[in-house]
Amino acid sequence: MELTLLGTGAPDGLPRPDCPCAACTAALGAHARAATALLVDGTLLLDLTPGAAFAAARAGRPLGGVRQVLLSHPHDGPAVEVPAGLPQPARVPDGRELALLTGHRVRAVPMDAPGTGYAVTGPDGQRLLYLPPGAAPAGLEETARAYDMLVADVVGRPDALARLRAVGAVGPTTDVIAAHLGHDVPPGHELRRRLAAAGARAVPDGTTLIVGVYEDVPDVPRRTLVLGGARSGKSVEAERRLEGFPDVLYVATGGARGGDTEWAARVHAHRERRPGSWRTRETCDLVPLLEEDGPPLLVDCLSLWLTDAMDSVNAWDDAEWSGGGERALRARVEELTAAVRRTRRTIVAVSNEVGSGIVPATASGRRYRDELGRLNAALAAECEHVLLVVAGQALTLR
Repeated sequence: MELTLLGTGAPDGLPRPDCPCAACTAALGAHARAATALLVDGTLLLDLTPGAAFAAARAGRPLGGVRQVLLSHPHDGPAVEVPAGLPQPARVPDGRELALLTGHRVRAVPMDAPGTGYAVTGPDGQRLLYLPPGAAPAGLEETARAYDMLVADVVGRPDALARLRAVGAVGPTTDVIAAHLGHDVPPGHELRRRLAAAGARAVPDGTTLIVGVYEDVPDVPRRTLVLGGARSGKSVEAERRLEGFPDVLYVATGGARGGDTEWAARVHAHRERRPGSWRTRETCDLVPLLEEDGPPLLVDCLSLWLTDAMDSVNAWDDAEWSGGGERALRARVEELTAAVRRTRRTIVAVSNEVGSGIVPATASGRRYRDELGRLNAALAAECEHVLLVVAGQALTLR
């Protein structure tokens, strides 16, 4: 089954008309995207958008052979003129299946927002799932076979990807293509980086793909360390890396801190930001979790784990530190590092980068700074992917 992406952008396109934002300003040339529209085997058009006929001609796939036009979502703005020779666009009712004379079967998939998803099975048995912008499938059931390709709003609704993975509809061999791309993420390197973390990719408008053909998509890193200063956006970056996956275990190392209203506000903000399907465990006992099999771990953060570890050996007392506390802490760090090295789980860990600012005024503060630097370096050596977040921008160190 052959798929031509006549457009891959949001309904308003990219850049958006009269939008002065940085993402739209940078969306020039190959980074510009028309509203998403898909042409399947030259006979089925999913979403009729302005300029689709010209886009098809430029791609060498004219629309003269189209026998069915289906719309996936409400189209705002003026009505789109139907090119001469094309059938009138239609929507398939949720749950209904449409059999085409060309041998394609199209089933309408219910969404949790206005719109309809389409599961297309080609004459060769290959399976494509196309989702509308801003929507995720509703009422999914376990499936025995994953789709060969998914075209969806990966940036705007990463939870749709998580839901599909949870029921087996998206598997390791599914080619995940990002569509409906707008100005929420700067085009180019940043877009590629975020999509790669979700096991997805983007292609330019006019690209023709063969459904079911293996594509070399970057593997999702199994171990990632996210570093950054206070309020740098490191926790948001870490959460973003796993929001396309189901059943994430969020490991909070800070505890509840009863009576601390500022801390309670921070914890509440983090919880509100996380997907509802994630579970939370408050603990600093990380080694057993790393040694168990299970869903991905998000550890936030190692800085607080170190505070707990230093408390446990009374590292703040000079006599205790020199009398065995330092050796005990080194052993704790080595144990954690070895567990990260051996783990089979996907892990994203967050830690503060505190060694680049003001030198702490106290000996205990300087000791903590030094030990955190050593901990970060030790764990970075065990991670396939290391990021430094500065002013909300993620810089890839490895």
